[in-house]
Amino acid sequence: MSFFSKFKKKTQAAPPPPFYDIVCPFCFSKFSPEEVVFRAAHNREDDEDYALGEDVELNRYRARFGLDTVHDIEAILYPRDIHEEHRIYSDHVITGLTDRYGVLTRRRLCPKCHNELPVTSGKVPSNIISIIGASQAGKSVYMTALIHTLQHETADHFNAACMPLNAEISRKFRTSYEEPLFERGDLLASTQKEKMQEPFIFQFVFKDERKPPLTLVFFDVAGEGMVDQDYLGLHGQHIKNSAGILFMVDPLQIRSIREKIRLKLGDKPGEWVSQYDEPRDVVLTMFGDFIAYEDKGKTDIPTAIVLTKSDMLHALADDEGEYIKHNSNIFNHAVHRRTLNLTEFENIDGEVRRLIEKVDRPFKGTMDVYFKDTAYFAVSALGSNPVDQRLQGVVSPIRVDEPFVWLLYKLNYIEGSEA
Repeated sequence: MSFFSKFKKKTQAAPPPPFYDIVCPFCFSKFSPEEVVFRAAHNREDDEDYALGEDVELNRYRARFGLDTVHDIEAILYPRDIHEEHRIYSDHVITGLTDRYGVLTRRRLCPKCHNELPVTSGKVPSNIISIIGASQAGKSVYMTALIHTLQHETADHFNAACMPLNAEISRKFRTSYEEPLFERGDLLASTQKEKMQEPFIFQFVFKDERKPPLTLVFFDVAGEGMVDQDYLGLHGQHIKNSAGILFMVDPLQIRSIREKIRLKLGDKPGEWVSQYDEPRDVVLTMFGDFIAYEDKGKTDIPTAIVLTKSDMLHALADDEGEYIKHNSNIFNHAVHRRTLNLTEFENIDGEVRRLIEKVDRPFKGTMDVYFKDTAYFAVSALGSNPVDQRLQGVVSPIRVDEPFVWLLYKLNYIEGSEA
């Protein structure tokens, strides 16, 4: 094999369009860059069009997530009301307005929820990554371990930086998620259905300026909502407009694994059964919500099926490998640098596919029917199984960034290489 053949490149893409549709990272509405609105950069008491006042759309969004009402804020400006010569464009996208008083504003807002958009919106694809899964699947813990790993390790491996979109998101993530888990060893409480979480928005920015930044939106939907049609209707928008999906599956959701672990650990029959939704239930609910309306009843969104709490699978391991072997790749950490290691990926994908096919063939069949592009992974956000809701040592995530790196590969941000 020649040196150059070690690197697998994607098929040459078509020339990029002059601009891209925007997916708002706050409310997940999809719209053209021409539909954006602006926040005035000043206020005037002598002009009701520029006076401070309530923003109904913004406050409706904030109320949805239990955030405080904003009573006095600058006015909304519409590009259609501004003469063409006073509109500012960058890369074919409107990015600023000079108002009737000669004051420039570059505060570009989503026309639906009136939150401020990232500066790159419309100039590059709005790539959103969604984390979904049934209740108890460990989404909050995984999200925390993943973002922590992206910031402290993965970004450096790909000559990039992972940063929160603003200071408020940074503070909330640090105080409510990162510090409790990584500094105090406290497990995170399950997200409650009635408690809607405002999305966490991060940008994965490459130091190579030729590569556009990737906007990461982690919407921590309560697990129970993923099997509730009405609830999913409120939040399914973020799934439908995602560029990639991380689908969390807890081993204990799968009946045969749950029973084997229960027998091995000596728990009472039926003790865990009522806590868990079957993974296939989530898929079927998603299908009814939006996949059924896709071309040929399938979605082409790249979807990583992520088996969480992989450290628990030690209870299934044996030398013969009826389910999994003691020396399985699942238990070994892997690091990807600069490219997706295709050998490492194909090994883990093949192993987890075979395991899922053995323990839950209906789920595997459902994924094959409704999703065109899937890959299978196993991760441990903690590195060990907690006891009585407390960690027994330092948090040591295993393979948590691998599904994300695969999505980088599928979205043409990085290449793949053989080991």
